[in-house]
Amino acid sequence: MEKKAYTVSAINKYVKNMFLNDGFLSHVYVKGEVSNCKYHTSGHLYFTLKDNEGAISCIMYRSSVQNQKLQLENGMKIQVSGRIDVYERDGKYQLYATSFEQEGLGSLYEKYAKLKEQYEEMGLFDPSFKRPIPKMCDKIGIVTASSGAAIHDIMSVSMRRNPYVQLILYPAKVQGQGASLSIAEGIRTLDAMGLDVIIVGRGGGSMEDLWAFNEETVVEAIFKSHTPIISAVGHEKDFTLSDFVADLRAATPSAAAELAVFDISLTLRQIDKYKNELDLRFASQLRNKKAKLDSYLKALKHLDPSLRVTSMRNRLEQKALYLDQTFFRLMDQKKNKLKYYALKLDGASPLKRLKSGFLYAENQDGKHIVSVNDIKVGDQIQGYLIDGLITSRVESITKNKG
Repeated sequence: MEKKAYTVSAINKYVKNMFLNDGFLSHVYVKGEVSNCKYHTSGHLYFTLKDNEGAISCIMYRSSVQNQKLQLENGMKIQVSGRIDVYERDGKYQLYATSFEQEGLGSLYEKYAKLKEQYEEMGLFDPSFKRPIPKMCDKIGIVTASSGAAIHDIMSVSMRRNPYVQLILYPAKVQGQGASLSIAEGIRTLDAMGLDVIIVGRGGGSMEDLWAFNEETVVEAIFKSHTPIISAVGHEKDFTLSDFVADLRAATPSAAAELAVFDISLTLRQIDKYKNELDLRFASQLRNKKAKLDSYLKALKHLDPSLRVTSMRNRLEQKALYLDQTFFRLMDQKKNKLKYYALKLDGASPLKRLKSGFLYAENQDGKHIVSVNDIKVGDQIQGYLIDGLITSRVESITKNKG
């Protein structure tokens, strides 16, 4: 007789129907300790519920998560209400939670809470002890497992942001027996190297997986470190005591790399911006200086002795031309006056009168005779005519009546 073989999906569907038809599994209350708790970006909540002998995967959809007042953390003891069903694709059964409430703290979480209170009272978490992380780190130390996801994430982010930053890894044991001693030794070793910052951390896990970062040896090593330390343990919802004592807490190792490694592209863009600003300022200064130089050159041209001499020569030539014109004008005026006076003199000339028949008479002493009173009978007189001189003697004198 031929045996019938079923497909995987057929078996999963059959099992799913078994769960659906089981009234007990459709609404159950399950209690246990929370582990691997993760609030997803989708809004769903994933966690594991465990006890000393077993564990079950749980999921709560966003619509139910929004109604919960309690924020789940690893190590909490809770009671969950929901249904047991099969995720048909993977053939995996899990608890689909609709609500939960805190039943009591687990023993590991109680230990965590006591240690936190103890260290806080000692002042190890005081903000006054925290040092700033340098903005431009050249050498970054890393304390984590050499083969874990954390170192790969840090290297990937560092290569993307700034491939010139030097990463120095101390390969530490981050889980299990001896992990805390290995982590503390890594912190002390890198601290002695004079680095800019140290990243201490690992990838996600349960509270037990991350417990080494709650140990006193690690907390003390971080507190005593002279080098600023970024704690990057687990995922965003995971908190260890290393986070509180460190100078800065990062949600993940990748986030720690983002904080520690400065983005070289931003720096180069800033440098380009400064260069452009300097170029613009230099060009502006150069234009201003050139404008001043041009004004000085123009001023020098006005002060140039040769230009002044030329200007003076031009003015002298203009003056000379003016004087020449004035001289000739005055000469013409003088000539005209001279002609006028010459004509006037000519009209009064004795010679002209002599031509008209007049006689110019002088006594024997050479004085001009203008009146009969200037001579007496018997005086010798001389008379000048137009063409000669006569000498005569006065025989008689007759005065005009009147």
